[in-house]
Amino acid sequence: MAHHAPDHTQPIGEIPKPVTGWIWKTFFVLVGVTALEFLVTFVMDPSTFRNSILIVLTIFKAFFIVAEFMHLKHETKGLIWSILVPMALLIWLMVALITEGSAIGETVYNAFK
Repeated sequence: MAHHAPDHTQPIGEIPKPVTGWIWKTFFVLVGVTALEFLVTFVMDPSTFRNSILIVLTIFKAFFIVAEFMHLKHETKGLIWSILVPMALLIWLMVALITEGSAIGETVYNAFK
């Protein structure tokens, strides 16, 4: 069995300083966005505008978490676009289906009224 020589690049007795700055930055960004979401939820009256703000903030948090913790921001642009474009098309499809479904639902409801 081959034995490897120990790595003596670090002085004996010295413990490396932890690199936690990016974790705290991420923590404070997520806390700030979450606090803003709570503020919007409890201050604004229920409306489509309030829901739109909450959806945008939630999508921002999701993308930020994916970029930081799944390390997507360090990937090539092609991979990022291959993830973002289908996601945008799925969101567009959901909005189109909900809009179309509510219009058809109103038409059927008014027809049998």
